[in-house]
Amino acid sequence: MESSSVVDVMLVEDNPQDAELIIRTLRKHNLANRLLHMKNGKDALDFLFGTGSPESAPMENKPRVILLDLKLPKIDGLEVLRIIKSDERTHIIPVVIVTSSAENPDIQAAYNLGANSYVVKPVKFDAFMNVMARLGAYWLQVNHPMNNSNKDMTKY
Repeated sequence: MESSSVVDVMLVEDNPQDAELIIRTLRKHNLANRLLHMKNGKDALDFLFGTGSPESAPMENKPRVILLDLKLPKIDGLEVLRIIKSDERTHIIPVVIVTSSAENPDIQAAYNLGANSYVVKPVKFDAFMNVMARLGAYWLQVNHPMNNSNKDMTKY
């Protein structure tokens, strides 16, 4: 997907099995037509802010929601969240933490940094699929995002 493409969902997940289940569930419910999967925090930030590789360019249309894991390579999820929520160009993008951690310090840190929701990945397959379908339906069909003017997004 080109960086200027419209993205509804940015999934930032390094576990290939979890990513595949999330993507498959969202597609099954017609919620992943414009989904971008990033495997680490650095690539997610590079995409959002147009930094990194020469083909990266500031996004013209920001994602409607970011599904963000906490335990990520290169830049961890809490740092990605901190950067997104502290920048005026991206702070209104809803960020949903989707992680296996049910630890109170992680939950508290995520909300303190501005997470819009915190979802613990269910262990059982059916429960996992159900939670992801409901999550996608809420953020893409029920929630009305606030429009933000497309400002220059060249640094983070």
